[in-house]
Order: sequence, then C-alpha cells, then structure tokens
Amino acid sequence: MTLSMYQASVPRIVNMLTNLDHLLDKALVHIESKKWNEAALTQFRLYPDMLPLTRQVQIACDTAKGVVAKLRGLTYLLMKTMKSALLI
Repeated sequence: MTLSMYQASVPRIVNMLTNLDHLLDKALVHIESKKWNEAALTQFRLYPDMLPLTRQVQIACDTAKGVVAKLRGLTYLLMKTMKSALLI
C-alpha cells in the first residue's frame, strides 16, 4: 500500500486546526464567563518566553497553508498581521 505525502500530512493538519479551533472556542467561553477583555487575552503567554496567542495561531495557520502549498508545488505568502481578536 502506497501512502502519499497528502495522506500523510493533510489529515494531521486538519486535526491540528480542528483542535486549535476547539481550544479557541473554550477560551472564548472562559473569558466570557470571567468577563475579561478578549483583546487582552490574545496577548497572554503561558510562559514568559512564549509568543503571544495571536502569533502562535498565526504560525499554526501559516504552517498549514505552507505545507499544502508545497505539496501542490506552489509558493505561498505568510500572513502579514493578525487582528487582536480571538475569533477571526
């Protein structure tokens, strides 16, 4: 049985982005229940040397987009900036 690069990578990327979406939904429910400012939460870090949440989401999306583009033999552009919102 032959396994293509698409079969080896894209389902895992879809799973990663689905998990990220679920975590962001949970974070939104949490900040709404605590009545925190959503914009401030996007800049939170779990540890001081980590990047802010918005940058980590941007990296995850750029990685997914880049893998699929490379598999298709295309070039891709990185996202320039991400708005300070949990749900975009």
